[in-house]
Amino acid sequence: MPKKVDHEARRREIAEALQRIAGTRGLDGVSLRDVAAEADISLGRLQHYFRTKDEMLLFALRHINALAERRIRERIGALPASPGHEPPPRAVLRECLVGMLPLDEKSRVGALVGAAYFARAIHDERLRTEAREGIPQLAALFTELLRNAQERGELPAGRALDPRTEAMLLISLVDGLTAYTLLGVHTGEEALERLDAHLERIFGSSD
Repeated sequence: MPKKVDHEARRREIAEALQRIAGTRGLDGVSLRDVAAEADISLGRLQHYFRTKDEMLLFALRHINALAERRIRERIGALPASPGHEPPPRAVLRECLVGMLPLDEKSRVGALVGAAYFARAIHDERLRTEAREGIPQLAALFTELLRNAQERGELPAGRALDPRTEAMLLISLVDGLTAYTLLGVHTGEEALERLDAHLERIFGSSD
């Protein structure tokens, strides 16, 4: 009997080869042939799974995002909470935002792949549509967390805040912090400090 090939597993292996390249020498000018060599397969075999670099980048980005989401969910699950109650919205929001920053090798490589994909998406409507797809869902989650914090009285008294606007500002903040971390304008630790400073402006001191 011929050996059954797990095609999804093979696609993940190729995506991981792409991530290794991103982590060591970036993705500028990287070809399908380069990734095939890193994955130790023939170019023809790679093209059986991905016809173009854009298809490969998209799959790698989705794979990285899925892993990041799993890590964030695990961090949220580990947050302290009273019996029968969910963790405070501020704590959940912070874990989500921290999970989006390139603070370790895995998240840094993910950010590099994302940057390469987004750079190509600027000039390609199909890729641009895909790149925008997750933003409304993320904004909706952050909006709900901020609205929940308002309802629970966890914002400073008299603080006027539009949850939908603030949600988009938080996404924009993390995107900017990510870009500047990758560029070396500041360190990951400094990015985290600036994120916490902004959360303190919203929620007040956590002390």
